[in-house]
Amino acid sequence: MRPDRKLTRRRALQLGAGALAVPLFVPARLLGDDAPSKKITLGSIGVGWMGGDNLNKFLSLRDCHVVAIADVDEHHREAAVDRVNRHYGNKDCKGYKDFRELLARHDIDAVCISTPDHWHSIPAIQAANARKDIYCEKPLSKTLDEGIAMVRAVQHNHRIWQTGSWQRSRANFRQGAELVLNGYIGKVKRVEVGLPGGHTDFEGAKKRGECKDSEPPSYVDYNFWVGPSAWMQYNPCRFHKDWRWNYDFGGGQLMDWIGHHGDIAHWGLTSTKYGCGVPDERLGPQTVEAKADFPPHDAVWNTATKFHITCQYPNDIEVVIAGGHPDIRGGTKWIGENGWVWVDRGRFQASNPQWVHEIADREKKGNLEVQLTISPGHRQQFLDCIKSRKPTITPVAVAHRSVTPGHLGYIASVVQRKLRWDAEKQQIIGDPEASKLLGRQFREPWHL
Repeated sequence: MRPDRKLTRRRALQLGAGALAVPLFVPARLLGDDAPSKKITLGSIGVGWMGGDNLNKFLSLRDCHVVAIADVDEHHREAAVDRVNRHYGNKDCKGYKDFRELLARHDIDAVCISTPDHWHSIPAIQAANARKDIYCEKPLSKTLDEGIAMVRAVQHNHRIWQTGSWQRSRANFRQGAELVLNGYIGKVKRVEVGLPGGHTDFEGAKKRGECKDSEPPSYVDYNFWVGPSAWMQYNPCRFHKDWRWNYDFGGGQLMDWIGHHGDIAHWGLTSTKYGCGVPDERLGPQTVEAKADFPPHDAVWNTATKFHITCQYPNDIEVVIAGGHPDIRGGTKWIGENGWVWVDRGRFQASNPQWVHEIADREKKGNLEVQLTISPGHRQQFLDCIKSRKPTITPVAVAHRSVTPGHLGYIASVVQRKLRWDAEKQQIIGDPEASKLLGRQFREPWHL
């Protein structure tokens, strides 16, 4: 389609059902490499739990202007529109049930996607094709194949992408990785990634005894909410917040957290001398084996409650990812020939406590051999990169590779055998049965 061809709303929606459709439009001010104006116009897709938090954060930034909200829950949508309009003191923000109507607007520079996992890939790919820059929640994708498609679309359209793996924007995580990259612990031998286990009743529906299939609330387009996933009758225990405990919509504690602590683990493994010697946008395991405890497949909450994944990475580095195993401490721990470094939210320790103070001092003086990007804040950094057209701290390919061991760990636990992984081709080697689990079948009319 020519950039100057008029696009009607009906035509936009017709094109929207296919995630890799022809780009909906090319905004004139984004043609070429010219940066947009100082005020970046933003549309938010999904404004529930994390979406509401992201919306509040973007509203607080002076160089961002939120102009549109999309959500299939009328209550969430109207509350968010009212919040935005009260913030700006006008009635300019518009609400949409269908995210494709938001993407069809020529005046929107960027979108924030905070939908459940099963709704990440299609809006993200369509946003990239519509030439929008994108902030999207972690984990990057519902399946590994969807992640590959998302990377392809974002890179093909030269979009700026920030993943909600915000730990990279915190000093303790950055400095922990810098200790590793600058050789303080010597050659890395092992990395331990500790994640939560079990399930958490975030909405309290299970506690109230409401885990029964029923009619969905009248204010929700539940058919649209299920979207590309297999049809399941509405159940309050696998809906808002708690969708993550059912494999049709999320990936349990493993996929809910791998984009955080697994991402940090990768950040510290890119050194040629001390780590894997592979950039984090191409990093991946060579073999993966896993064991997991699963509830019955037809349970309302059927994601693994306990898991233990062992990955072999280049240069004989072992990475262990575990949830529900108390011997693996929560957070990220790199273990090398000369000591160890451990980071978690609000915590930072090393086998030599002096290293923690030294790395902060050297970073401040700028005399580190390897110094990572110091972020002004995860969402602000996204806006800054939209203006500069430089990569963010968590670009799409990096986020995809960070969650790859989580996807493969799940597959290995299902087929109950070791997988061999070709990180260059992004293929499971010699196991057709396991390879089928790299993707999923989409419900019509949605497709990838």
